[in-house]
Amino acid sequence: EAIQSETQGAVTAIGQIKGDLMRPSPMDRLLCGDVGYGKTEVAMRAAFKAAEAGKQVAILVPTTVLCVQHGRTFRERFAEFPLTVEVLNRFVTPRDAGEILRRTREGKVDILIGTHRILSDDVEFKDLGLLIIDEEQRFGVEHKERLKRFRVNVDVLTMTATPIPRTLNMSL
Repeated sequence: EAIQSETQGAVTAIGQIKGDLMRPSPMDRLLCGDVGYGKTEVAMRAAFKAAEAGKQVAILVPTTVLCVQHGRTFRERFAEFPLTVEVLNRFVTPRDAGEILRRTREGKVDILIGTHRILSDDVEFKDLGLLIIDEEQRFGVEHKERLKRFRVNVDVLTMTATPIPRTLNMSL
């Protein structure tokens, strides 16, 4: 499948994010762009760089539909690489979820895509390096408090198509 050509904004963002990922201090970047302007492409490239460096990636999405969609997109894109992509949402049976969580704890899952379920206390990463948050403004205050624990020493990429004042204010 051909990869869509990047917009100039996506090319700029990819370059800046690559630079941020190589810095010793954690990245905290907000990526704004309308639907269809390549935010997912930028996120996939950032996830690949982090996984290639041996770090785990968590991708937090607000809906089960988006979780399934991202899971399919990431799996197809990385099919030729030795990367393990898993999804965690309400369609995953408790037994399968337990297995995914065990493998994530052991570092055998490179990219974990999930709904608010990945904010649960039983979700542990062996070496989380990048947290990608899709549409952060759709998560509540309690979820955002849990997200803060990741921001201490993990690179964070927040994506939004609707840069509402609260999201912009939190990014600054």
